[in-house]
Parts: sequence; C-alpha cells; structure tokens
Amino acid sequence: METERTPKIVGVIWGLLVLNTLGSAGAVTIVPLPRSLIQMVTMGSLVAAFTLALVINARLRVRPNAYVFLLTLLLVSSVISSAHLESGFGALFRCFRLTLFVGTLWLLSRWWDGSLTFVRHHIRMYFAVLGSVALGLAISPGTALPDLYGGRLVGALWPLTPPQIGQYAAVIIGLTALLLLGRRIDRTSAAVVIVPSLVLLALTHTRTATLGLLLGLVLAIGSLLMTSSAARRFFTWSVAIAAVAGVGFAGALQAWFLRGQSKDNFSSLTGRAKVWDALLAAPRTTGEKWFGVGLGDKSFGGLPIDNSWLAVYNEQGLIGVSLVAAFIVVLGGVALLRPPSLQRACAIFLISYCAIASYTEAGLGDASPYLLHLALAVSLLAAPAEAPAPGTPAVPRARVPRWAQRSEVR
Repeated sequence: METERTPKIVGVIWGLLVLNTLGSAGAVTIVPLPRSLIQMVTMGSLVAAFTLALVINARLRVRPNAYVFLLTLLLVSSVISSAHLESGFGALFRCFRLTLFVGTLWLLSRWWDGSLTFVRHHIRMYFAVLGSVALGLAISPGTALPDLYGGRLVGALWPLTPPQIGQYAAVIIGLTALLLLGRRIDRTSAAVVIVPSLVLLALTHTRTATLGLLLGLVLAIGSLLMTSSAARRFFTWSVAIAAVAGVGFAGALQAWFLRGQSKDNFSSLTGRAKVWDALLAAPRTTGEKWFGVGLGDKSFGGLPIDNSWLAVYNEQGLIGVSLVAAFIVVLGGVALLRPPSLQRACAIFLISYCAIASYTEAGLGDASPYLLHLALAVSLLAAPAEAPAPGTPAVPRARVPRWAQRSEVR
C-alpha cells in the first residue's frame, strides 16, 4: 500500500477540535461574552470538524486502533448512563458532543502514520491560543491577573482558567523541546515557542502543569538516552541546572509552589480532598456504581471534582473507570514496546503528562484536550503504511470488455 499524503485541511480539522475543547466557562473577559455564544462557537467548530472530516474521508477509510475503539465503548456506556436523565437533558447533549468528537477521530485515523504532522498542528494551534492569552495580558493586565484567582493568569479575551493555560503551555513546551532534541526544528523557532510559553506557565502558578511538564520530559528524554547523544547532553545539563536552581532559589521556588496557601490548605489539595471524600461517601445504587449518573459538568455538590478518575466514576461508573484505565495502559504498553525514536518520546511525554494531570484535573471521560493529547500520541505510535518494495510489479487492473463498457454508457 502506497503512503498517502496528509491533506492540508486535516490541520484545519485538528484546529477545530482544539477550539471545541477550550470550554465555555472560565474567567471574566475584557469584552463580556455570553456563554450561549461561546457554546455556539465551540459546538459549531466540532460540527464543522466532523463535516470536513467526512468530506475528505467520504469512503470512511479508518485505521483500526485500540484507543478510539475503547473511546467508542466509553461513549456507549455514557449513553446508557445518561439515558436515565439523572443529570438532566444536558447529559444527552454531552453524549452527542462526544459522539461527534469520537467520530471525527475515527475519520482522521486514516492519516495517523507515525509522522510528526499532527504534532506540528498541535503546537501551532495551542500556541495561537496562548497568543490570545498574551494579547489579553498586554491589553488589560488587571483583567488577565484578577484577584479572584489570586493574581494568577487567566484568559482576558477568551474565558480560560489558569489550569487550562498552564496545560496548553506545558504541552507545547514539552513537544517543542523534544523536536529541538530531534533536530526537527531550529533553535530560533524553538525559542519563539518555548520562552513566552514558559513565562505564561509561570504566571499561571499551575503546579500540576509544571510537574507534568518536568516528569513527562524526564521520561521522554530517558527513552532516548541509549540512542541519542543530544538527549544525554541535554539530560546532564538539565540535572546540573536543576540542582543549582534548587539550592540557589529554594525559597522563591517554595513560595511559587505554595502560592501563599497554608499547609493545611496545601495538604488538602486546595480543598479538593474534601470534595473527593464526600463523593466517595455518597450512597449509590448498583446501577450508579457500575454506569454512573450520566455525563455532567464534572462537579459534585456544586463543587468541581478536579480528578479524572473520580469524575469518570461519578458520571460513567466503574465501567467507565475500567475503560479509561484500559486505554491509558494500552497506550503506555504500546509506547514501551516501540523502538526508541523521537515519535515514541513525544508519545511518552503526552501519555505521562495526561496520567499525571488526571490526579488533579478532570477530562479523561469526555471530549477534552486530554483526549486530544492522547489521540496525538496514538498518531505518533501508529505504524507507517508500507510502500511497495522496489521492483514489485503493480497489481494489474481487470480488463473490461468493450461490450460491457458500451452497456455501462447506455
């Protein structure tokens, strides 16, 4: 089978998926945006992404992969749990959204060939999102650094919360650093992406994104140590710089990490542990334990759950938790079995980041940036289509008799 060139419109479709997962709730913006308008834009982008993917893949050619198959099973489980309407009609709307999201991934899987094409789309789109954050900061610093969020950076043009901005910055910093190590990008281009993204990440004071970035890069670069001298040099210098920074700036790093919180508040993960304990202690029927209460807004008792596993347990039950665990384990296992390469390192970074962030962020059970990050990892781990060997004769086309051709014309 000949290798197929990825159409340019695929980048547009990927960008529309990114736009859909930006969400509709967040900080106060410079120009107030009605939530209905934001939802119209995000949902419209998903419908447009699915339509365009269907147009360029009208023959419905897909590449079999366990990740999207398990997402499809999770979708079926979500529909079953949401059909009881315990979470209201909004649960069915969220199921429809997840259906379009998973369907678009199936249609795009045709072009998942282990190349870095989708990595570049991912970096460009999220860098554009961060550009809007930086522009909002320049226009109205007071709106972008509100007291409501403790002076942490938010989206002043589009309602983005500090954890969202931190996540986007961390992911593109990690991917760009790996591309630089693999010599797939020059130093100037890498600096243009990494330096401003690091500044924005620091302004968000997002601990989860920072830890995910550092640990994800350690694992990703560690997978290249045996085959890349550049990775070994980078790892050595990083360890040395980290040791010096840890000694010389210990006080400043601790102050940044604590964000002015008390030890009790920090130990309870900014109040998250109280919500988690209440969720686990709440009585549930057998059906709710296995299938959940249906897709919702990832909250319990009016407070955000901020844990992917507990959010999935609440909305999709033990079956949903099992399916999410399955695709994380499958992706991790496939990545470990692949030979060392830049693509494998990028996939390991993405999988590691999502696994680390799942402890304090929700999103693995519904259409979200985390599922998009994992889909990118799948595209990197996919085996490339094999080109025919040199000298292999082409398969002859069947000859159609002239009388048959004339009958078809008639």
